Amino acid sequence: MTLGALIGAYQEDDRGELRALLPLAGRTLLEYQARCVEAAGAAPIVILVERVPVALQDAMDRLRQEGISVIPVSDGNEAASRFEAGTLILELADGIAPDVGDIARLVELDEPAIATLPDDEAHAAYERIDSSNRWAGIALVSSSTLGSTAAMLGDWDLQSTLLRRSVQGGARLIRLDGPGGGPLLADNAEALGGFEKRLLLASRGQRHDVASRFLLPIIEEFATERLMETRLRPEWLVGAALSLTLAAAFAFTRSWLWQALAMLVLSTPLDLVATRLGTLRLKPLSRALWTKRALWPAAGAALLALGWDSFRHGGGGWGPLIAALSACGFAQALRIERAGQPAPFEPWIFSRRNAIFLALPFAVAGWWNGLLAVLVLYAASSFFLVQHLRHRIVGD
Repeated sequence: MTLGALIGAYQEDDRGELRALLPLAGRTLLEYQARCVEAAGAAPIVILVERVPVALQDAMDRLRQEGISVIPVSDGNEAASRFEAGTLILELADGIAPDVGDIARLVELDEPAIATLPDDEAHAAYERIDSSNRWAGIALVSSSTLGSTAAMLGDWDLQSTLLRRSVQGGARLIRLDGPGGGPLLADNAEALGGFEKRLLLASRGQRHDVASRFLLPIIEEFATERLMETRLRPEWLVGAALSLTLAAAFAFTRSWLWQALAMLVLSTPLDLVATRLGTLRLKPLSRALWTKRALWPAAGAALLALGWDSFRHGGGGWGPLIAALSACGFAQALRIERAGQPAPFEPWIFSRRNAIFLALPFAVAGWWNGLLAVLVLYAASSFFLVQHLRHRIVGD
């Protein structure tokens, strides 16, 4: 069954402005709602709005630029006409900030259903369904129910009337009591502050190495909070990380050692921030993104460039170049051995970020040949450790 979406955007907050325009994660609540339903596979996305102020038009234009098509309508009959017969419609209440997991749970049912919350003091602002349930602001309704409701609506509120008719039609009541925190009904910007912090916390990915776990979190948090309010695309940050890495490789060939290392250090948080921005905007970075895939070989090129410079000017003969080549070989062998699976002692094994930060004390001491020797030992020991433990596990 096809899935569409209907989002209410006509109620005002306590300052007389549309709830849909409340700020959330650097955008508006409407944009977050539209991304949520688009991520669930809903199309078309219909916005029920009585008037379209400039700020709302700007929000819809930004969504269209991101490839999310939204259709504003002014009444229930026009909304019903936008959906084909047999369509299930994902309805979001005006002012509701949903949890993506809750939407996915409802959509999986593939039948009319209403998300509910307990009828208690904490949820007093939510619309009551019966003596024990209040509406969580998310529902799956049929296009036929929407059409018949719009036809008899008169002066009644579409959102409330559609809810009542769905209940009368036998829609399932699904209690949202999971750990995600549930949806938030917001009537002012302050109410969304806690939800925004929840989104930021949820966007934290697994930190697989020591550098990202202990050295970069503060920078990552600060950059994510600032950049989520901009129109910067996450892919640009990954591209910047790749550019810095390639520039560092070039700088090593020119014996600009400190400048090269500085560029490598600057590159380390960028893909982490990009991943979080993609998660916040409900558009995760593609695994096939070529700039992200190219970071690993670009880092290898920088290591080889350092080995080449040390071979030419470091006084170690062929040793530094052989060490750089060996480190690259062991690092790639480690990558193949892991095959994308978590490894024992995951944070401590060889990684691009760990290797870059490991270089700092050697750079301060001016011991670049020593750095190459340590890196080859680090990569080799990581490879043999992972290989031994993984084959032992398989053997057991």
